[in-house]
Amino acid sequence: MSLRIVFMGTPDFAVPTLSELVGRGYEVVAVYTREPKRAGRGLDLQRSPVHRQADLFGIPVFTPKSLRGEDAAAAFADHRAEVAVVVAYGLILPPAILATPDLGCLNLHGSLLPRWRGAAPIHRAIMAGDAETGVMVMKMEEGLDTGPVAMAERVQIGADMTTGDLHDRLKGLGADLMARALAALSRGSLQFRPQAEDGVTYAAKITKEEARIDWARPAHAVHDHIRGLSPFPGAFFEADWGQGMVRVKVLRSTLAKGAGEPGEVLDDALTIACGDGAVRLVEVQRAGKAPMTAAEFLRGNAVTAGFRLA
Repeated sequence: MSLRIVFMGTPDFAVPTLSELVGRGYEVVAVYTREPKRAGRGLDLQRSPVHRQADLFGIPVFTPKSLRGEDAAAAFADHRAEVAVVVAYGLILPPAILATPDLGCLNLHGSLLPRWRGAAPIHRAIMAGDAETGVMVMKMEEGLDTGPVAMAERVQIGADMTTGDLHDRLKGLGADLMARALAALSRGSLQFRPQAEDGVTYAAKITKEEARIDWARPAHAVHDHIRGLSPFPGAFFEADWGQGMVRVKVLRSTLAKGAGEPGEVLDDALTIACGDGAVRLVEVQRAGKAPMTAAEFLRGNAVTAGFRLA
């Protein structure tokens, strides 16, 4: 059975799944993605990563601002899709859309549901210090990531793994998982099971206000905060070493030995004291500069033992 598919996705995380479906010969009749946004120094309109990939494949692309209303539902129904595949699309699918494909709407979600329902499951898993996460294929319903689950792949979260690292691991696994789920769906053998009622947590959208590092927290929490926000939006500290207050993002860190006042630089390797224990900064980035190692950063900035970071 060859399925007619509408693909709905926006960011880089969704691109491997679209490519995998096309590569396996599925009939992707339309792609829905978020509308182009102005970005860059020239504020030119930038298509989403999924939009650009769909254009390369020659698939018709649709960028509605909303899917609500009779016109949007009718336009969606005109594709005569048997199933919709949704990967980090960014718009809510109203009941009329969810009910249109005969085989439903399948969502690829980056967590082990019911843990981390919502917008930022990869960030939140690392920020919480989780040892494991994964990707799941679920059937969408009106609730927020509440639908029954069909298939899953589990991933161990390494001690120093960042959100960027985990994102790249999950997007490849997810592409293969969704392709396998569709193969089972086409055979009529895809089975769904309800999510557990216990262990529900919500992955709220990341805000800029969360990004400042609080050195008074325990070292493990500071480390999880840093790697959970890397590479975007990037956990940061501020300091003034004779050049005015400078903001520095921390892209990678590791737990270290040491003690001192929170925010105190303990040595010449950027080991920083926390409320309990210490972390060593491995990779940082000053505003407007490229990422650099701690050693490269120290060569250009007078940050020595005893200095305090804010």
